[in-house]
Amino acid sequence: MKKNNKTKKKNKKLFFKFLTLILVLLSILTIGLVYYLNILPFKYFAIFTVGFVFIDILMSILLLGKGWKKRMIGTFLTFLIIIGLIIAIAYELKTIGFLKNLKSKNVKTQNYSVVVLNSSKYNNIKDIKDEDIGVLKVSDTEGMSDAVAYLNKKVKVTYKEREDLGALEEDLLNGNLSVIMVENAYYDIAKEENEKFMNDTKVIYKFSIDIKTNDDLAKEVDITKKPFNIFVAGIDTYGKISSVSRSDVNMVVTVNPKTHKILLTSIPRDYYVYLHGITSYKDKLTHAGIHGIDMSVKTVEDLLDCDINYYFKVNFSSLIKIVDAIGGIEVDSPYTFSTYDYKYRFNKGYNKLNGEKALYFVRERKAFTGGDRTRNQNQQLVLTSIINKVISPSLITNYSSILKSIDGSFVTNLDDDSITSFIKKQIKTNDKWTIETSNLEGEDSFNYTYSYKSAKSYVMEPKEESVKEAIKKIDEVMNEGNKKNKK
Repeated sequence: MKKNNKTKKKNKKLFFKFLTLILVLLSILTIGLVYYLNILPFKYFAIFTVGFVFIDILMSILLLGKGWKKRMIGTFLTFLIIIGLIIAIAYELKTIGFLKNLKSKNVKTQNYSVVVLNSSKYNNIKDIKDEDIGVLKVSDTEGMSDAVAYLNKKVKVTYKEREDLGALEEDLLNGNLSVIMVENAYYDIAKEENEKFMNDTKVIYKFSIDIKTNDDLAKEVDITKKPFNIFVAGIDTYGKISSVSRSDVNMVVTVNPKTHKILLTSIPRDYYVYLHGITSYKDKLTHAGIHGIDMSVKTVEDLLDCDINYYFKVNFSSLIKIVDAIGGIEVDSPYTFSTYDYKYRFNKGYNKLNGEKALYFVRERKAFTGGDRTRNQNQQLVLTSIINKVISPSLITNYSSILKSIDGSFVTNLDDDSITSFIKKQIKTNDKWTIETSNLEGEDSFNYTYSYKSAKSYVMEPKEESVKEAIKKIDEVMNEGNKKNKK
């Protein structure tokens, strides 16, 4: 009997020792992961660490000391703490994974459609076997050779090349071709420019291909100390963020961490510019996105005579997720207006917006006499509200849960170390930021574009003085701290 009691006591001691060891190991792991994440300033990290050491010592005293009641209380509290630590560790690991996967993988996705007339007898991919299918010239169109190779695996067809999108759509409408294959961004352009093409065609098959990109666009700086420019591209699609598409939002965000100033410079989507490296025709800036984020970045650098250090690429789904993740935003609208489909009405003054409402707010342009100019201003209002909420202390300290909510919603070439360093500095200093806006102006016009050469499209001819003023403002914000230092 005595032997059994001794064995039981020995087992209980081993259990309490084991429980204490588990608590200490999980605490060390939690502290180590927080250190690895590197978002807490030293003072806060020290308090965090000391707090855990104190808790572990207290639980050890309760678990390993004498007294049945103390041990039971210690056991209960320790189990609760262990559960909390396991949840925290899983949370931290997901955050680390998110940050590691955040950076662009140098891949862009092209989405293709096989298109026929509504009156066509063809309804699926198998129906077009042995048919002639029209495509843009393979040697001149990035990704077309991969698209052809993919389709060849699905069906046997013959390809007929055309020089430009206009010739492709006309041949389909006139019956010279029964089928065409076109990247979705070009398909959207054709529908936008030609109402008959929009009304008289249908898609019978869709597929996607991924293209590796080798361009390293980042011009890295220490973003906690040196000014930098970020290009924000908002593409007009839902779903996969790597997809190439037209960019409805084209904005340069200039950040000066010395003066705590942010400048938002919006460029109209239809700005008539030379795409980088292409001098045969000018094009709408929005069409740069069809060729990938690298083309958009380099074209904007050419236009504004500045270095773009980093980019953020978002789409419709991104905005909805981001706004919802931060608990909605408030926007001070200068106008009362309804959306094109009358789904939402916004009042002059402050409006509480969830993700979907924010998307409708930034997309609307037909309700305004200023059209795209007013839409740019509304985009700036929404981005300003997002920035102000994201840099608030309550959200910064909870940033990992926000990042988890928006996982996969955007891509950037800003590395995770820079992001966490910036958050760490903001937590430490709680700096108040001033946000200013700038808008490029232009004249409404019609002209031929590189992406659609067959007919004149609506474009906005840049006002030279407006471009010069935007360049000047960016330069002033970038160099403001330097001028003060010289004095």
